[in-house]
Amino acid sequence: MDRPGSGLSVSAQPAPLPPETPAVHRVRVAVRSWVAAHGVREVTVALSGGADSAALTVAAVAEADAVHAVIVDHRLQDGSGEVAARAAEFARDRGCVSATVVAVDVTGGGGPEAAARTARYRALDENRAGRPVLLGHTLDDQAESVLLGLGRGSGPRSIRGMAEFDDPWGRPLLGVRRTQTRQMCADLGYRPYEDPHNADPRFTRVRLRAEVLPLLEDVLGGGVAESLARTAVQLREDGDVLDADAAALLEEALDAAASGTDSHGAGPDIAVLSAAPPAVRRRAVRAWLLTRGATALTDRSLRAVDELLVRWRGQGPVAVGRGPEAGTRLVVIRRRGTLSTEFVARAARTTEGSDD
Repeated sequence: MDRPGSGLSVSAQPAPLPPETPAVHRVRVAVRSWVAAHGVREVTVALSGGADSAALTVAAVAEADAVHAVIVDHRLQDGSGEVAARAAEFARDRGCVSATVVAVDVTGGGGPEAAARTARYRALDENRAGRPVLLGHTLDDQAESVLLGLGRGSGPRSIRGMAEFDDPWGRPLLGVRRTQTRQMCADLGYRPYEDPHNADPRFTRVRLRAEVLPLLEDVLGGGVAESLARTAVQLREDGDVLDADAAALLEEALDAAASGTDSHGAGPDIAVLSAAPPAVRRRAVRAWLLTRGATALTDRSLRAVDELLVRWRGQGPVAVGRGPEAGTRLVVIRRRGTLSTEFVARAARTTEGSDD
């Protein structure tokens, strides 16, 4: 058996066949469809020992050629090493080719949830050996993500939820309810690990799960989680089309700027961008700013940059991120018919160099 932090693997046992129950069938069909759609046969599964990831692991063993489990021990609670070891034993008993326990240090800003997530995804990426990583996010998780995005009001990108496959992260269970993964564990005779954080009302997502969604289900007569998840799929499909249009627009705007008489270091051409519909234009600007190192792309900041394009009144630069040194920031300015970025001191004023 693995020891927490060892990075060693356990040998697989012959996989026992899961029972043929409705819950097992539902989860297996979801995983089978995902594997077929994306043409992969060997996968890594992120296993916590909870119901969702345990059900996913068993289904993946049944539907893929080889499954490697990675168990991340965040070491945030007493006994976390024992929980990780039990999950590794479960993976071995259910037929995983290997089960690796990785102990991590949870540090960094953004709160404990964000720091743990960053550490977890880094560990999974470093131990996936080039394989896609299957995550146990369910339809309920998708619905909660959409509600969180709605509450933040940061545009359609934040409410289109999680992707079924965002290389290397795969989510086969986005159409499966959490009750079904729990029932599958019961059918397997497996008692899943219950993370106490999942019942802590200090976390916004926990309150959404325990209070908001049940209230919406009651007021609206049921089916709310499915409706939210369906909305996420529709928004993601629409967003993919708009993103493709935005990529083409950005290429055209950069080409137009590069053909100008003073094209050294030029950003996208303002005239080309301004002629495009707002939704496409702002996506193109966002994509360009990400390549320039922007880190603070809120809806408000993007709309402020958009004002530089279509409602020019001589306004100053728009901050879109921190600079490489303390006390500096990355700003966007309008200059000679193009957008441009530069790093400036926070207290400094940037003089507009445009001849518009």
